[in-house]
Amino acid sequence: MPLFKSINNRNNTQVFVWKITESEAFLRTDIELSQNSIDRLFTMSSELHRRGFLSIRHLLLHAGYTDLDLYYSEHGKPYLTDNKHISITHSFEFTAIIISDVPTGIDIEKQRDKIKRIAPKFIGYEQEFLATLDNPVKELTVVWGAKESMYKLYGKKGLGFKAHCLVESFTMKSDQTIARIIYEEDNLKFDVYFEEVENFMMAYVIPSRNG
Repeated sequence: MPLFKSINNRNNTQVFVWKITESEAFLRTDIELSQNSIDRLFTMSSELHRRGFLSIRHLLLHAGYTDLDLYYSEHGKPYLTDNKHISITHSFEFTAIIISDVPTGIDIEKQRDKIKRIAPKFIGYEQEFLATLDNPVKELTVVWGAKESMYKLYGKKGLGFKAHCLVESFTMKSDQTIARIIYEEDNLKFDVYFEEVENFMMAYVIPSRNG
């Protein structure tokens, strides 16, 4: 299908979401790939990963870019040649990108019960809030998405989800919350936006206006 959804709730930030229903052959049409992208695509053994990779290039077109405008640092962080900030995410049949004038990060995750089993690995500060909930799969997925997004934005080694990334309490109806990175000399505040996309949860972070 074409573009699944676009979001523009900040005048300097846009989110584009794709639901992958097309064949790999279809997704290879109407896009131009850099030699680096061709090489990366060739190494992907999973068809789903290749289709996700290609769908992200279609999202770039919707945002006014091509694959040739995208490059990666030695640590794998994506950048755009016009110096705007970009973050990319892929989970099963959904991909998304966020493009902003300010540093940003995005994550999309399938909602699954197994997140309750791995929660002790990334939940610390949030435990008191989450302990009041009967079945916090949605909330845990939001917290994970927010922390993954902050990790992508921050781009420095050593940042711990549990120790350094903190997410304030929220309700699912609110669609947003506040989060912080407290690490070494940094104390950074972010606005977190989240929403369900079918049976997935998407979260993205932008530096807080009230930072």
